[in-house]
Amino acid sequence: MDWIVAPDRDGRALCDVVPSMLAALGVSGFSDTVGLPPCRTGAVLLVDGLGEQLLREHPADAPFLASLPSSAPLTAGFPTTTVTSLTSLGTGRCAGEHGMVGTSFAEPSGSLLHPLRWSTHGTRADAAGDRRSLLEEWPPEQVQPVPTVLETAAAAGVDVRTALPAQFQGTGFTRASMRGGAFREVREFGDLAGELIDAARADRTTFCYGYHGGLDMLGHIYGPGSARWRLQLAQIDRLVQLIVENLPPGAVLAVVADHGMVSPDQSEVFDADTDRVLQDGVQLLGGEARVRHVYTEPGARDAVMSAWRETIGANGIVLTGEQAIDEGWFGPVVTEAARQRIGDVLAIMRRGCVVRTLAEPGESAMRGHHGSLTAAEQLIPMLVAGG
Repeated sequence: MDWIVAPDRDGRALCDVVPSMLAALGVSGFSDTVGLPPCRTGAVLLVDGLGEQLLREHPADAPFLASLPSSAPLTAGFPTTTVTSLTSLGTGRCAGEHGMVGTSFAEPSGSLLHPLRWSTHGTRADAAGDRRSLLEEWPPEQVQPVPTVLETAAAAGVDVRTALPAQFQGTGFTRASMRGGAFREVREFGDLAGELIDAARADRTTFCYGYHGGLDMLGHIYGPGSARWRLQLAQIDRLVQLIVENLPPGAVLAVVADHGMVSPDQSEVFDADTDRVLQDGVQLLGGEARVRHVYTEPGARDAVMSAWRETIGANGIVLTGEQAIDEGWFGPVVTEAARQRIGDVLAIMRRGCVVRTLAEPGESAMRGHHGSLTAAEQLIPMLVAGG
């Protein structure tokens, strides 16, 4: 398993970024483990899908980002996916503690929770449209009860702001991952730049989190490194340059990502909705194409694991959820609630994907994917300006 890049356990993971920024702001109770300069105002801009390797492979498209001081890359965590990573960023904890263990995972009524929609997810090959809201039945604050670092900072007197797309306001996932900040509505690049600059110029201790999701979207549609992806990267490069040019003395901006992305070879794609071998003994199938949570029928775990191992072969590893927990991939603490959400069996891909063409037709057609433990997906940049 020499291809696996395990999450960092020594203070250089995505979950350490906001606590480190709060320490740099002088907020009591936090420690800086990523190396930020002391500051009066601080901002974290997360560019969804901007892996360290992708950034280093395209310096001509992002010359300003490439020029920023960069320490060793951080690790995203596990799985390397938006739901898990953004909750780790917002709480300062790993998935085993905050419990948001993937793009979809088992929920108490026997279905799957899709946190980005906060609804049930199709559980059978013919159930793609069988979705209902779980906001009342399984509230975000119950699913993810760990206080966010934003809540802690606000309670300590910090002016905490979140500059997010307008459609994110009040959603289940926002409540689970980023509650505690004053929501600042973002419609376009100018809004995002303006909010981060306004926070940097504030006359009191201020922290602002900003999010940009366009690069990830185009990576999924066209593939990372494609022409349109590179054009989007160039726009993000200019966005960051504008923000940095307007930083006053004593302000710090950190640019990070939630994961990288790969373009799997289509000859190494397995379809769990049409392959009977991948269906036998399986009760629910969560996660995403690069890392699957496989929930098995009673007594079927070992048979399912054997069948998946034989099918996937050298394209990935198949192990029990307990083995992944023992490896520490979900973090040093795994609560009982999180343990129940982790698949009985996990399929983690080195090459290729496990898609669901009937239950997840849109996701299955994507060219770019993430979630696994390869360096391309796990390593993320840590770029710092100001101070």
